[in-house]
Amino acid sequence: MISPQLLPPVSHPAGWASWREVMDVALRQAHEAGSVGEVPVGAALLSAEGKLLAQAHNAPLSLNDPTAHAEMLCLRQGASTLGNYRLTGCILAVTLEPCIMCLGAMVHARIAGLVIGARDPKTGAVLSRLKGLRLPFLNHQFWVLEGIMAEECGNLLSSFFLRRRKARQDLLSP
Repeated sequence: MISPQLLPPVSHPAGWASWREVMDVALRQAHEAGSVGEVPVGAALLSAEGKLLAQAHNAPLSLNDPTAHAEMLCLRQGASTLGNYRLTGCILAVTLEPCIMCLGAMVHARIAGLVIGARDPKTGAVLSRLKGLRLPFLNHQFWVLEGIMAEECGNLLSSFFLRRRKARQDLLSP
């Protein structure tokens, strides 16, 4: 049986019209990432009261930092804003299912919930490749809501990688 606190809330956070509105903030960040050549993943962090604490996009290439995923940057900004690395009650919305590194950071940050746009069948550590929240040794759990603007989030990633493959083929063609 799932404990009640691990179930997603019935309604969207205070001050927001819908979960789609929250995901739209993350999706705008993802578009920005893609426009500068980064993998188009974006994230937004809300406080327990629904205040937007942080928004970020993937930036490992531009920052020369393998940990500069959208989720990690949002968690860092949120912790800095709140003056505490424990983001109790906070909700993270991300356009793509997080990897294992980001999942670990979310557990350590003690977020309350995660809203996912599209699943990641290759490296998703929450629902797809690894059911990360089911690991018995984790000292924190949080609720997960998936599929918010999944088509839009997935299409952005698909078109980005399609353009990238085409550009690579064009370079190799005589």
